[in-house]
Amino acid sequence: MTDLWDRVWGTQPAPPHLIVVLTLAAALVAVIPRPGWVLTRNAVTIAHEGGHGLVAVLAGRRLKGIRLHSDTSALTVTKGRASGPGMVFSLLAGYLTPSALGLAGAVLLSAGRITLLLWLALLLLAAMLVMIRNAYGVVAVVVVGAIVFAVSWYAPLAAQAAFAYAGVWFLLIGGVRPVGELQRLRYRGRAPDSDADQLAGLTHVPGLLWVAVFGVANLAALALGGYLLLTPVLASLGQ
Repeated sequence: MTDLWDRVWGTQPAPPHLIVVLTLAAALVAVIPRPGWVLTRNAVTIAHEGGHGLVAVLAGRRLKGIRLHSDTSALTVTKGRASGPGMVFSLLAGYLTPSALGLAGAVLLSAGRITLLLWLALLLLAAMLVMIRNAYGVVAVVVVGAIVFAVSWYAPLAAQAAFAYAGVWFLLIGGVRPVGELQRLRYRGRAPDSDADQLAGLTHVPGLLWVAVFGVANLAALALGGYLLLTPVLASLGQ
């Protein structure tokens, strides 16, 4: 137990700068081209729905379950007042959570907490698994969790670092793209019940402004997280 505690809470050396750059490139490939995004978007959906569920519970609502679907759509069902701050914050959390997790991950990586980051990810996935209510959702979360566990437990430190950096870059970049997709669907009239439109109905603030809030917040997280991850690389180039 002492060894495990030291392993999780200890710091690890920063990876070679090439790993930071290559994992950034890998994340861009996973997010920007549509074929890659169709597969990897499931991870963003897990974070999105997990954000809805976590904030709903913190706001005093009852979380009844989460369903993930193979087309990357999902549904989080909570019980409580149909209006009020709790519902507003629950709806607001979905599009902000992937980028917020990416930013938190960038803070941990900049502090050398690679293993801690991976184990926190496992804890969050385990907490979400309890609330999944369909078979595909269970499989998706278990597969992601198994990959994270295998890397954190069996992979050498260099591989752990590459995996952690790739995951954080992916969340930072992947948190931005769904906001653009959301607005395109809204423009075409294909998302009448989107988070932004539900927020508009609750707050009387236009849905487009809520989309703008999502976009600005996630771009800011990408900028700050990218700065934290790339600062050592840029510093070495300036020497």
